[in-house]
Amino acid sequence: MKMRRFVLAALAALAVTTAYGQSNGFKLGKWTEIHNAVLKELNRSYVDSLPVDRISLAGIDAMLEELDPYTVYIPEEENENLQMMIAKTYGGIGAIIYKPDRNGSVIIDEPYAGSPAARAGLRCGDEIVAIDGATTAGLTSQESSDRMKGKPGTSVTFRVHKVRTADTVDVKITRERIHLPDVEYAGMLSDGKTGYIYQSGFTENVSGAVREAFLSLKAQGMEKLVLDLRGNGGGVLQEAVSIVSLFVPKGSLVVSARGNNSLETREYRTTTHPIDTEIPIVVLVNRFSASASEIVSGALQDLDRATIMGQRTFGKGLVQSIRPLPYNGQLKVTTAKYYTPSGRCVQAIDYANRGEDGEALQIPDSLTHEFKTAGGRTVRDGGGITPDVVLEPHTYSRLALSLFNYSSVPSEYTLRYVRSHPEADADFRLSDADYEDFIAFAKTQDFDYRSSAKALFDQMKKELEEDGLAGTMTEQLDALQKAIEMDKETYLRLKKDEIVPLLEERIAARYHFQEAGIRVRLRYDEELKDALTRPLIAL
Repeated sequence: MKMRRFVLAALAALAVTTAYGQSNGFKLGKWTEIHNAVLKELNRSYVDSLPVDRISLAGIDAMLEELDPYTVYIPEEENENLQMMIAKTYGGIGAIIYKPDRNGSVIIDEPYAGSPAARAGLRCGDEIVAIDGATTAGLTSQESSDRMKGKPGTSVTFRVHKVRTADTVDVKITRERIHLPDVEYAGMLSDGKTGYIYQSGFTENVSGAVREAFLSLKAQGMEKLVLDLRGNGGGVLQEAVSIVSLFVPKGSLVVSARGNNSLETREYRTTTHPIDTEIPIVVLVNRFSASASEIVSGALQDLDRATIMGQRTFGKGLVQSIRPLPYNGQLKVTTAKYYTPSGRCVQAIDYANRGEDGEALQIPDSLTHEFKTAGGRTVRDGGGITPDVVLEPHTYSRLALSLFNYSSVPSEYTLRYVRSHPEADADFRLSDADYEDFIAFAKTQDFDYRSSAKALFDQMKKELEEDGLAGTMTEQLDALQKAIEMDKETYLRLKKDEIVPLLEERIAARYHFQEAGIRVRLRYDEELKDALTRPLIAL
């Protein structure tokens, strides 16, 4: 164990500058030599067979953890995951699967619109009992997914128990290169004048999809655009530049990248003519909007081309590049910081400086600086993009988060609903009777239904017990627990208005694909409704 720690420490030292008067090149050579010597000696002397691959990978990961969370090593066997991250593509049939337990069948949860799975007639609730003649019983969800994926052009045969007819049939599907779209929805809002584009990522060619969606909405009479980047964690920098170029004059500065290497320092300007420089634009952001989302919102804000609404963004002002390594590995490495047209960097975390606990430090507001937009408005650096108009975010109760993020109850109920309802309207709505059915089902399931108050009470009581104080206040604790205790059924009824929209969105998507689910979400989107009532910044 001590030797392994020494190996990790030696690797981590590559990222640390300690010796005075020594060049980085000398120190790199020194620690590379030490690392190689340690591994050779371990291989020669260690008492057991040396797990070289495992300890070397652990050493690389430990070294990179000293830098920032975005610099990572990607071994050859994970290159498919890299492609998924960069381009949201993979070889497969195009469906989300659900496996309630290892010994059960694979269940089609949601086929993608237009996918090989959808064209082959697979629907939500269909059970895959065998893949290429081998039973799915005993496989994990990941193992099942791996067998369904494969090189585009190859075929796979499923033994399927159909949810609608109860027939068991063989379905042969040819795998394709599946691309998950970043523009998940584009349409006109109910006022008939406002176009809406929901963009969830910045993978390759998303700018073309935004352009196509914009032109389609313009043809439908759009007079104002809402570009929704809420929850968009970013992606390819050039795609962000290309999206900004749709709305600002050719030659405009969008972002600049500055790194230690002169090759990583450059300006990114628009190189094509815009499609519209006049239409009013609202960009919606929140605290999960990051990286390329911040480039787009920051550039449009600095160039006074859009009104940014929502909450302050995440604050990721770092640029990553992919570098090839031996044996088909890849290094995703942070090579620069990016700066918006006004000159501000939105990076919120200082990874070069860490506290006593080793955690990277947040840049305090007192150390941020003022910058000016093209029109003279004041903006600040160092903590994401601050919206021009701050909107109250929608928050969820602990019950809703527990149900939809940490339990299988909604998935199980959705399958139950689909099996008993052959059809559903595109404008799906859950009836009162349906919700009572959901309550009856959820009552029988095991999930954490405590309120935030009850969870805090349980933690407080535990700490009082650990301190030996609970016994002195038994009566008070019992009274408080009785006051805040709520049974599962009562709490589910209390939060009906919050849970129904989430169930409707999930169920609608199972019948009419993801766009139907997003339309349901928009029906209840109070933040969007608030944004549409707010005056735009005079640009």
